Amino acid sequence: MSTEPETTEDAEPGTPGADSTPGPADRAGSGAADTEQAPDTEGGDAGAGQASDAESTEAGTEHASKAESTEAGAGQASDAQSTETGAEQASDAESTETGDAQASDAQSTETGAEQVSEAEAELRAQQAERERIEQRKAEKKAPIASGTKLSGKAADLLAAVRAVESGEKPVAAVFEEPRPAPRRSAPEPERRPQPVAPEPVATSAAPAPEAVRAVRQVLAEGGAPEALAPQIAAALGEGADEQLRTDPWQLLRIAGVRPEQADGFARALLGAECGPDDERRGRALTGWLLEQAALAGHTALEMPALLAALAQRGVPEPAGAVQDAIAEGEALVFQDALEVKAGAPARSDEEGAEEDEERPVRVLVGLERYALAEESLADGLARLVNSVPKQDGSAEDWERAAAAAQRSTAELIRAVAGQGLVLHTGGEASLAEPAALLNAARSFGLRAWAATHGPIGRNRFAALLRRSGQAADVSERAEEAPADSPVATVSGLLAGLEGPGRDADGALDLDLLVVLDAPQLDVEAAALLTESLPDGARLVLAGDPAVLWSVGPGRVFADLLAARICPQVASRRPDQGPLGELVSGIGIGELNQVEAPGKEVVIVPVRDAGEAVHRTVQLVVDSVPRAIGVPAEETQVITPGHGGAVGTRALNAALKERLNPGPGRFGGFDPGDRIVYSPVPGRALQGRVVTADGEGLHLSCEGENVVVPKERVEQSVRHGWALTAHQAVGSRWPAVVVVLPGDAAQALSRPWVYTAFGRADRHLSVVHGVEQALPRAVAEIPAKPRTTRLPVLLAPQISGT
Repeated sequence: MSTEPETTEDAEPGTPGADSTPGPADRAGSGAADTEQAPDTEGGDAGAGQASDAESTEAGTEHASKAESTEAGAGQASDAQSTETGAEQASDAESTETGDAQASDAQSTETGAEQVSEAEAELRAQQAERERIEQRKAEKKAPIASGTKLSGKAADLLAAVRAVESGEKPVAAVFEEPRPAPRRSAPEPERRPQPVAPEPVATSAAPAPEAVRAVRQVLAEGGAPEALAPQIAAALGEGADEQLRTDPWQLLRIAGVRPEQADGFARALLGAECGPDDERRGRALTGWLLEQAALAGHTALEMPALLAALAQRGVPEPAGAVQDAIAEGEALVFQDALEVKAGAPARSDEEGAEEDEERPVRVLVGLERYALAEESLADGLARLVNSVPKQDGSAEDWERAAAAAQRSTAELIRAVAGQGLVLHTGGEASLAEPAALLNAARSFGLRAWAATHGPIGRNRFAALLRRSGQAADVSERAEEAPADSPVATVSGLLAGLEGPGRDADGALDLDLLVVLDAPQLDVEAAALLTESLPDGARLVLAGDPAVLWSVGPGRVFADLLAARICPQVASRRPDQGPLGELVSGIGIGELNQVEAPGKEVVIVPVRDAGEAVHRTVQLVVDSVPRAIGVPAEETQVITPGHGGAVGTRALNAALKERLNPGPGRFGGFDPGDRIVYSPVPGRALQGRVVTADGEGLHLSCEGENVVVPKERVEQSVRHGWALTAHQAVGSRWPAVVVVLPGDAAQALSRPWVYTAFGRADRHLSVVHGVEQALPRAVAEIPAKPRTTRLPVLLAPQISGT
């Protein structure tokens, strides 16, 4: 059975020896992609890494990654789980889909619309911040003129790489580490203009009909799908048809198009002059590989890995292709000094100067948008760490609040009292500590706010704030946060749709910001947050480091924990009960058998895909409501991916037939259908269909009314009875059914299992068909590494590092 990885991180695009997910079927004679958009959350999916190009309209492309996997015969329950007699059996095979995160479409606004949608407002804020960052960076270094060759340091770097590859010189002797450039003073930061949402940047107009027609003609000549014309016209801008005719490999700028498909399109247009050594092909492949690497979570690629990947794609001179891409401004090159290994013999005084000259470095290549975001994030974090926070509240007030708290809560309050940046780690029970901090700060008169990854987390934390000081259950669900609650979502805060608003300087109008679900921050969202904080503000990043990382590139929270540049407070509040014991064990690599007298954990072994679907439906519709008392609408199904016989599509179809049967007259949906809506990549909003009319599909998402234009429904709305783990991260439900089909073994890892099992509050059923692959994944498969530059960028800016 074939599998579709839930995220491109599974496919590891852009690295040697790893093919990225195959695109849709080629058109005959051309190899051009017949693309269909794969909305992934996380965003889309909080699940899926998808190419998010906010400035191009998406034509719904969905690329399935095919990977052979053996199907387990008899599904057996893992030793570490307790099997329930008479328990329903369920699951097997299914596959995961690359990038179920929905590609955002910033240009799909309807002409004359009176209101700015949430997605548009968020994209406007992000675009304004990116333009501000680019302008600031341009003042430091003049850009390389388009069409020119390299000069100066960039040329020296490429020459050095070639010298190392040819064996002429060792790596240590080639590069000299430059002195760090002078940084601006952090203790007295200079006020910088901040992004103001939602109005600073006008949304780009949709491409003119005549431009789309011209592009469509070029696509027809090359045998490519004409449906790609609007996307290409928007991506290439003025003269898109001539650009595409002159450089057919520009087709790779469209999500879902693969190199072999672009090659076929180029052959059809260029004929005999088309070849693998064409510099246009090498340049386009360089950008495509860097985009694929970003989908896998990397902010940059090491030069040797990029060169090897280009060679694997048939580029005869990989170094020349990278040089061309850098010269055209399509990529940036960096050299980062490597840390000296602990235990290395000390150098004599005579060798001191030579040691500095021969200190090894790594050469990285990355896309400008992520490079600028990572540098801006480092600047913002350094400003917080090096600055003294405003003295809001007296020292006696802070100490009194700490004395009234217990253990790690007191540590958190004391750390925040004197520091601009604090990290807090812990599981679900630890949320009581940021809640206590927020309530204490507000009692001092501070403008304190919290921000969560999604609406479900926001509403749950708002309910926890209301119950602070009472012996209430943290797992209690809240339908909607009160209007005066100091809790927002990260996306709503940045877009100006939630939160305290902004001051006259464009900074967020607050003194303390507590960001929950911090592992879900990618470098772009984190950069926007830090650059939006006013001088003297305090930032607390809180989260569970064992869950899945962000869908977007970077590993901000993990990098900061490893860098140790600020106080870190580890919660000592354990998650209680059999579920807490099970999930805590998974976090340290142990799948333990737990006693579950109240049927908190049930294992349902299955043999094949059909049985897995049958048992899953039986659990949701009958067994869990009857035995546990949790209705079907409060039970969530989680599975490794979207495609295959037991993916979200198959499970949602089976669950809809039982829970809300209907003809699907509104683009496949009926009123009452449970859905997940992905307005932009990296976000997944759960809700229900209310109705549909000429405006589009009307949804209710955690108390918010959303209208999705009919042309966007197919791309951004899925049924939501079954989700992927990335889509579910940041949320919890009273009951969860995790489906592990036989062909999902390759998709499992410790963070995936920890995240999926940890979404349950009261009851967890595991439809188990992967046999020993489950305990092996927990014990042996950690999170896949990501290449980032944040620790290197922070080191010279932080005092004492």
